[in-house]
Amino acid sequence: MAHESRSVPSLRRPRRPAAVILGINEIASAIAVRLHRAGYGVAMFHDPNPPVIRRGMSFFDALYDDSVVVAGLTAVNVDNTVSMRAEMHAHEHIVVTQLGLSELFALGEIAALIDARMQKKAVTPDLRHLAGTTIGLGPGFTVGANCDVAIETRPGQEGIVLSAGRTEVADGISRKLGGLGKERFIYSEEAGRWRTALDVGKRIFKGFPLGRIGSQLIEAQMDGILRGIVRDDIDVPAGVKVVEIDPRGRKARWMGIDERGHALADATYEALKEAASRNPNLSSARIRLVHSR
Repeated sequence: MAHESRSVPSLRRPRRPAAVILGINEIASAIAVRLHRAGYGVAMFHDPNPPVIRRGMSFFDALYDDSVVVAGLTAVNVDNTVSMRAEMHAHEHIVVTQLGLSELFALGEIAALIDARMQKKAVTPDLRHLAGTTIGLGPGFTVGANCDVAIETRPGQEGIVLSAGRTEVADGISRKLGGLGKERFIYSEEAGRWRTALDVGKRIFKGFPLGRIGSQLIEAQMDGILRGIVRDDIDVPAGVKVVEIDPRGRKARWMGIDERGHALADATYEALKEAASRNPNLSSARIRLVHSR
């Protein structure tokens, strides 16, 4: 059940600049934490494709009213724009929602719009003119064509701001953990309803049954810890990641914000500061920028 705002903020208080993030994966969540701590009122809009697997590092499960804490911050699920505006202004929580993107316009002036959905195969929308500053992370974003700022997400290049006209192209290379890259992941062979009894953080062994999609029984391909796994009873398309296994044993990590998340969150924040310094009329400039994590 979605959250109903507990109170309407005083109209005499100055309104916080609004930051809207598309996606509720671990990168989007790291950015949400960074911007919330910088004073933005943050709302995260869910997109089901691709499904979120690193749920211990994201606010995703808050969509189902689970208690979720990432880096000391909590999220609240809302289902209407009145509650969303009130919660963003109150600045106690990060807001998550399954409302459609058409509801963006009901929020009024948006200082920052960040697309962190990391959709490798989708057509990338033109975000420009929807907010004071628009930022795209991952494949398909081109400065001057569909966003104001584009940020690299490829391993070893995380956080590099692309120059005008350049586009990040998905290369299929996964960041190494315990010496393994793409081998850590299991993909759906067909579309269907994902069923599993497991959650992130579970220790599993090679051959252990992890879940099922239609006729596809998914078993662990190695020993390790479940760093990521799609939430039970979720529809998934074919060809997407549904499981990630961390082979590092006691060094495995499946909660909080990792180094990649911090790097991309900091790059996003710095890009917003730079945009504000170039154009003082941007709403993102009307905020006391802070540097704490």
